[in-house]
Amino acid sequence: MQVATRGAWPRPYVPRLPARLNYLLHHLLTPNRVNRRLARWLEAHRRTGQAFTAAEKAVKERAFGCRMCGQCALPATGYACPQTCPKQLRNGPCGGVSPDGACEVHPELRCVWVVAYERAEAAGHVEDLSLLQRPVDHRLTGSSSWVNYWQGRDEGLWADPEGVRTRLPIWPTTGSAA
Repeated sequence: MQVATRGAWPRPYVPRLPARLNYLLHHLLTPNRVNRRLARWLEAHRRTGQAFTAAEKAVKERAFGCRMCGQCALPATGYACPQTCPKQLRNGPCGGVSPDGACEVHPELRCVWVVAYERAEAAGHVEDLSLLQRPVDHRLTGSSSWVNYWQGRDEGLWADPEGVRTRLPIWPTTGSAA
């Protein structure tokens, strides 16, 4: 059996922009008539859609360490990408987080979930961390999470602890949440 080397695993990433600013900027991405129309157009024009996805990747990779899962969880995690967890845990830290918040796999780095909590707390969004994130649909890996979001493909991405589908508090409440 071959064991993965530590360097091959994702590395926890501390986002560059303050969480509060990210929550404010998120409103620009909220699904609306213009964004939905743009998403349909990008999907109809393959090369332009690919260029848009490449630009999204460049921006989100630099800002959040994004790994382009296609189902962005940033708004529910204080804008700390859970895909940068070496174990890719989407619903909280593993049991190996040290008392000082260090990652078990990369002890020189802070656990992405400790960072997520600190960022969500600072921005007043700790309640978002209680949302359960459904498993990643790997068929969407590499696709634009913005386009998927605008098209409603991630409607069931989160559930409250009782398992009821929900939207994040920062999202508009128009339309069905189920």
